[in-house]
Amino acid sequence: MTLRTKNRIFFYIIGIIIMTFGIALTIHSHLGTSPFDALLVGLYRTFGLTIGSWEVVVAFSLILFNALAERKKPEFFAIITALVTGFFIDVWVFSTEAWIEPETAGMQLTCLLFGLFFAGLGIAVNLQADFAPNPFDRTMLVVKKLTGLNVSISRALVSLVLAAIAFLFNGPIGVGTVIITLFSGIVIHFFMPFTAKAESLMNRNSANKQKVHIS
Repeated sequence: MTLRTKNRIFFYIIGIIIMTFGIALTIHSHLGTSPFDALLVGLYRTFGLTIGSWEVVVAFSLILFNALAERKKPEFFAIITALVTGFFIDVWVFSTEAWIEPETAGMQLTCLLFGLFFAGLGIAVNLQADFAPNPFDRTMLVVKKLTGLNVSISRALVSLVLAAIAFLFNGPIGVGTVIITLFSGIVIHFFMPFTAKAESLMNRNSANKQKVHIS
């Protein structure tokens, strides 16, 4: 395994850990989550299991949808991302629910904004790893290809459909959903240059250590 691959795996795992912590905070804010996460919570409230379990089920459904829409073989490798993400969502939600209970509107908003911050940071780190495809992002690209619309509008359409389904299953759709939808892209874009520099620095340090070891 090359140093580059090891660093990518590191960014991949760390990114998911940070992102899922942010997701847990948005869930605990009770102001609404992203449309995708709202669907997971709605399915959990309706049918049981865990939020993380529904992450895997919904991701698998999107993988099949993407394959049928593009008439290609399913990207089952993408289920790895769903499994890891689902696991850490459950870990964070269950481990923090006892001590993160915002009672006032101000505390709820603070919890939501911190969730937006960490989720955006985690996604930026995860994107830098570029390790395993994300089923939701792939669906966005499929919609873009089928409709001829740009990425932003395609993502908005997918989010709108997910939000509608989440609403039917009593998912947490609220003002937080609007805030996350409007500002998550901005937060991710803000962190991308920093994550790129961090990876470049890690690769450089790893290369230097390898040279020293060889010499």
